[in-house]
Amino acid sequence: MHTTGITPHVTVVIGQQVRLYHAYITTAPARFDAPSTVALYESTVTDLAGFAMDPDVLDTLGSRTSARLVLIDAVELAWQRARYTESGHQLTTPDDVLVSLSTLQRWLWQRLKAPFTGDSDIARAS
Repeated sequence: MHTTGITPHVTVVIGQQVRLYHAYITTAPARFDAPSTVALYESTVTDLAGFAMDPDVLDTLGSRTSARLVLIDAVELAWQRARYTESGHQLTTPDDVLVSLSTLQRWLWQRLKAPFTGDSDIARAS
């Protein structure tokens, strides 16, 4: 969980700014996110456990517990990890085959194109 070498990641370039974002699955609500953390997908633990490198980490939680796939800026990764875990929430690495670079790029583009709805501006499972 604490290594980033095998963590799925995506590089984002806007103008002269370059940021490296690592993908994680968390049960933490958005209020624990750093300002630069990007939520790509929100559903239940049961749904997102299928994307986890080690689904057993999430199996101890109730199947209806909310979970999110988030992109965390590499610069803020240690702080974000501590904030989630100190508040009692799970943070685990997604499988790098199921959540590949192309998958992250596609979901990030969908997220950026999604209209702002006010309440929650991330994708939710039906």
